Order: sequence, then C-alpha cells, then structure tokens
Amino acid sequence: MRQIVGVLLAAGSSRRFGSDKRLHPLADGTPMALASARHLAAVCARTIVVIRPEDTELAALLAADKLETVVCAAAGQGMGHSLSCAIAASADADGWLVALADMPYIKPASFRCVIAALDKGATLARPVYEGQMGHPVGFAATHFAALLALTGDQGGRAILEADQAALVVCPVNDPGVLKDVDRPAQVGLA
Repeated sequence: MRQIVGVLLAAGSSRRFGSDKRLHPLADGTPMALASARHLAAVCARTIVVIRPEDTELAALLAADKLETVVCAAAGQGMGHSLSCAIAASADADGWLVALADMPYIKPASFRCVIAALDKGATLARPVYEGQMGHPVGFAATHFAALLALTGDQGGRAILEADQAALVVCPVNDPGVLKDVDRPAQVGLA
C-alpha cells in the first residue's frame, strides 16, 4: 500500500458564510473543520490540515486531537497557495487525498474509494455521485511539481483540466461528496 497523505484545506476566509464556518458547530456540536479533519484522518495514516497564521483557536482544536497542521502564510492569496504548502510539507508522499474543511458529510467509503484508485495506479481520481464530480480529489506523486507550483484560487482544478484522460472516476453512493457548506442554513443537511 502506498503512502497517500490526506490534505484538508482549512485556510479559507468563509466570506459567504458570514462568520468563521470552520468553527461553526455541526448538529453534534463538533466544529465543522474538526469534523472534516477527523473524517480524513480516519482513512489516511498521515493527514495535514492547512490553516492561516492567525488561526489560533482552530490550531488549538486540531492540536488537542493530535492532528498535524501546516500554517500557510500565503493562504489569503488563494487555495492554490494552501495546497502547494501542504504538498511541500509532504514531499515524500506517493500521493495526496485533497479534501475541503467545509465538506464534513463525506462518508469514509468515499475517501477509501479514491485512495483505492490511487493504490491501483490512477494518477488522478475523484468520486462521482449521480453524474456529478465531487470531493475529495486524489493526486499521485506524478503531479508533485504541478501541485507544488500552484498559486491563486484555483486549487488543483487546472491539473485536472490539463489531464482529463488520466482521471479515474469513482462512483459512490454518497451525496456528501457534493455537499459543501457555504451558508449556516446548510449545516445539518447531511
């Protein structure tokens, strides 16, 4: 089995949410980003959570759960910077499973499905639910240089678009792969 590192992008600014959604409690009281990090860590032997320098409260919550964090000084410049920062911190990985902090409803089986595709040799993999592409997205180490070079707010989208033929689609029975939380009213609608 290859070393697939889980990367949770949790350095966003929550502009549409109205407050810091990463700290917003889910129905069980768990802050959203912490729930997302726990779900990813449950399936990846190593998980990195990317945060901003000023995220002291979130950093403390993650540290209490013994979750590894990487502080991205350039996080305010976009998701690409955050992802690149995590890739640099895990350069020895065989691949990465990239998830988003505002998607706390993804089932473990969906994470495992993408990891299995990478383990079988896929260089790019992502789940699909009812014909719609979802998250998390898997990247093999062959994309290391491209991931490391990311900037701006595009994340890994440009890599996926540049190599569409390599993408392995993983059908899942999990609407959580599509459900990102952008507004308080969406919390609890798993």
